[in-house]
Amino acid sequence: MDIHGENEFKIKSYANAAFTLDKLTEPVIDMSPSELFAIRGIGNAIGEKILQLIENKQLTLLENYLEKTPPGIIELIKIKGLGPKKIRTIWKELEIESIGELLYACEENRLINYKGFGAKTQKNIQDSLEYYLQHQGSYLYQQVESLVFALKESLQNSFPNDLHEVSGAFKRQMETIEFLDIVITSDEKKLTNWLIEKEFTVTKNDHYLSTKGTDNFEIRWHLTTQDEFHWTDFSLSCSPDFLKKWVENPLFQKNFKFIFPQDIFDQLGITYIPPSQREDPAIIEQVSKQPLKATIQITDIKGIIHSHSTWSDGVHTLEQMALAAIEKGYEYLVISDHSKSAFYANGLQIDRIRAQHKEIDALNKKLAPFVIFKSIESDILNDGSLDYPDEVLASFDLVIASIHSNLKMTEEKAMLRLLNAINNPYTSILGHLTSRLLLSRKGYPVNHEAIIEACANNEVVIELNAHPRRLDMDWRFIPAALKKEVLISINPDAHAVEGYDDCKYGVLVAQKAGLTAAQNLSSFSLEEMIEFVEFQQAKRG
Repeated sequence: MDIHGENEFKIKSYANAAFTLDKLTEPVIDMSPSELFAIRGIGNAIGEKILQLIENKQLTLLENYLEKTPPGIIELIKIKGLGPKKIRTIWKELEIESIGELLYACEENRLINYKGFGAKTQKNIQDSLEYYLQHQGSYLYQQVESLVFALKESLQNSFPNDLHEVSGAFKRQMETIEFLDIVITSDEKKLTNWLIEKEFTVTKNDHYLSTKGTDNFEIRWHLTTQDEFHWTDFSLSCSPDFLKKWVENPLFQKNFKFIFPQDIFDQLGITYIPPSQREDPAIIEQVSKQPLKATIQITDIKGIIHSHSTWSDGVHTLEQMALAAIEKGYEYLVISDHSKSAFYANGLQIDRIRAQHKEIDALNKKLAPFVIFKSIESDILNDGSLDYPDEVLASFDLVIASIHSNLKMTEEKAMLRLLNAINNPYTSILGHLTSRLLLSRKGYPVNHEAIIEACANNEVVIELNAHPRRLDMDWRFIPAALKKEVLISINPDAHAVEGYDDCKYGVLVAQKAGLTAAQNLSSFSLEEMIEFVEFQQAKRG
């Protein structure tokens, strides 16, 4: 009731009744209705609800509230530091309906602008959310990464004479991980004792040892021989469809002794396929005709596109963001703070745009040859229009168009908004295509083929948002975009200088799609980016 903002007196009466019931020494179930109604703090109205609860094992009033409350909001009640008033603000004012969305909002520094939320409160909530999510089922690739590095080092120290390899979904660079596969040639008893010493709980089945640590994350240990080590690793680091196609090949012989990983490919007479691309079985036939192109590497990122500063909801100033980019060796920064409709993110009103552009001009003189490009992350409004009139949009070097509000849409509504935005001549880049948050929010439905076609026709770049909770657009649709010669842009959506490092996660999933550096906008050199900006401005007519 409190979360739904009901009458304070009504809420208090139920709270008092609950307190009264808790203090009773005699079971209510043994009381007559008249005895129950006579208890101070109960009365007839609430007494009837209690009788209903006793008789039906449920309370209709509560069920009604639960029915109109999103499941994610109910889950927020479990989070330490979140009372009903704060949950109501999060739900009604920030339009957040899940734990993952709230964690992302904390990472973007969005809570501190609301009553009752300071920087310290936001940090406490973020810590509580991260702790809670650590004890759930699936994890982001980024969350598992530190565990993998620690395990590799520990295995190297403890089993120096054995072969061991982190395999499975992690090796395939999947965006989410349900469990970790490790292939090892160790003696089972030795490994089991080591795991117990490390305070893992160990369960054995026919195929592997399953362990869980204090974080409740499952690791599957596949014990094998040296002769079978590489094949076991290979079979775990393929999608099921890929592996099925592989073993159906007439040239395949499972009993063959694979001394090196390349031997597995030599048997079929094809070039090496990296684990990240062992998804679609069609790639097997493809590499039999010609080798794969070299995929993009993190070192290919030449500039930071899509970043926020203290002008909107970023943590660091524009100058700090620029200096950090220079320190990391980038050639340029595309600053793209939020537009005015993103009031929750301190979006820029028109007068503040002029002031920001003045600061950018001054910094460009000071920091040359490094360049800060003037951009905006313009909200795509309900009708698909962008957030400013054309004369304001014309003042930007680039415009990133993204949807941030009213995310509960049918495909028809989502496509209307997106296609209108793509058709707008001021749109340079389409930001986080579905607005999904991995493990938290599915994102609105879209027709990817139609979006790609529209971007191709309007020469609009599609963002691969590299934030590990987004990774949107989905890598599975990138090959279709590349066939249409649509540029992809791996962008960190950085709200702090530390966010630049998220580019790596975008690169990892882009490799799965076979993206090359030449097909990625943020791999353009400064000179190429200047040419791209000039082309975008000419496109506006």
